[in-house]
Amino acid sequence: MIDAAFSHLPALEPGSVWLVGAGPGDPGLMTLLAAKGLAEADVIVHDALVNEECLKLAHRGAELEYAGKRGGKPSAKQRDISLRLVELARAGKRVLRLKGGDPFVFGRGGEEALTLAEHNIPFRIVPGITAGIGGLAYAGIPVTHRDINHAVTFLTGHDSSGIVPDRINWDAIGRGSPVIVMYMAMKHIAEISANLIAAGRSPSEPVAFVCNAATGRQQVLETTLGEATEAVAASGLEPPAVVVVGEVVKLRASLDWLGALGGRRLLPDPFCRSGKVLI
Repeated sequence: MIDAAFSHLPALEPGSVWLVGAGPGDPGLMTLLAAKGLAEADVIVHDALVNEECLKLAHRGAELEYAGKRGGKPSAKQRDISLRLVELARAGKRVLRLKGGDPFVFGRGGEEALTLAEHNIPFRIVPGITAGIGGLAYAGIPVTHRDINHAVTFLTGHDSSGIVPDRINWDAIGRGSPVIVMYMAMKHIAEISANLIAAGRSPSEPVAFVCNAATGRQQVLETTLGEATEAVAASGLEPPAVVVVGEVVKLRASLDWLGALGGRRLLPDPFCRSGKVLI
């Protein structure tokens, strides 16, 4: 059955590069095309946030090259990573660049693809489930719900220099987006919270931090925008984390399916709209 599922899929050819999204953590969330590419690659250049279980899909002779970038830690320069992909492809290797989440969602996949195009290297983009959707789903938090929001904003909490991006229009996002999903924002949550409150968001608005999403180490912190900075400091939690701001966080009381597997009782009415308080 597995061979039949793979039979119609394209092959990873020598001298080409696939930019592949591994999803938010759980290897089961990878696509069939991602799994096929891992099984065929001669070299896998992988990020820090890729679950090691995903790498077990590589064939026995594949070379594994670490190219992780973590804030505040020694990391390879992005240009060097991109040129390494070119070098490997020119050597006739089947190259798979494995990135956490989706390569085109705050994953620098666009930069790497542009370098490949610049050097006439054939490439394919294999999308993955981004952590801002899949990671929150594993925490029981939907990014949209028709009774709550009809729009959602995804943003990054820091730019290439490691600071909060000054090009983000916090006033517009604060006023216009009912749900905000933030990548790489935990380190700067004090400044970000202050920006959103200054833009008109309520200090009592629900916030959730989902750390190590969709892995066996997943932890979720629920707090409010006004208390987020102190709550994170007291929790001892550390990145990687996805942060979500908005009323959808309250749905976790009813949709924490992982917690339910561990015995948590889910509430049928998280907003207590029936007028009864559920215990």
